[in-house]
Amino acid sequence: MQNVLSNINPVIQILIVMTLFSLLPLVFCCMTSFLRFVIVFSMLKTAMGTQQVPPSIVIIGLSMILTFYTMGGTFQKMYDMGSVPYQKNQNIIAAIDEGSKPLKEFMMKQTRESDLAFFIELSKKRPPASPDEITIWEVAPAYIISELKTAFEIGFIIFVPFIVLDLVVANILLALGMFMLSPTIISLPFKLLIFIAVDGWALIVQGLVSSYN
Repeated sequence: MQNVLSNINPVIQILIVMTLFSLLPLVFCCMTSFLRFVIVFSMLKTAMGTQQVPPSIVIIGLSMILTFYTMGGTFQKMYDMGSVPYQKNQNIIAAIDEGSKPLKEFMMKQTRESDLAFFIELSKKRPPASPDEITIWEVAPAYIISELKTAFEIGFIIFVPFIVLDLVVANILLALGMFMLSPTIISLPFKLLIFIAVDGWALIVQGLVSSYN
């Protein structure tokens, strides 16, 4: 496919590249570590019961910064590999093709084999002899499914202690006969206190970043 695209008129190549650039936000959100970060942080906010704190823009900003931190090496490799064919013959398509290889390698490391095998089988092609024969479009959906599963597993582990605290507070209020008082109002300060005491933000961030090493 690359050879076919390389023979296209340069003007058409630029139009194709502009179309691909419009998909960059989608690529960043779904094909990088951003996906895991933003889901876990959103589930953490839900588990704590804080409706608007931290604001969504803060969660997205933190997720973006951590994405650049964890994938800095991958982004640098993408630039280095993509710049070589472009500097040689000004071929934008070849540059994109080469530059996407480090991203595909990153996604394959985080993808479960069962998910990847499903999408390869679904494409109805012969089994690839090596990872190089697997296209990024076969890796991407498998990576997204694997990341969603991993993020929800982490979110479940985060949810459990907060649910236990809610149940304890609810039983205490029930024993005291305070039926009209919402347990979440009473448990929220204790959730915040415990979360601060264990340095929860640092623990979660360190755990998420370490999961990509």
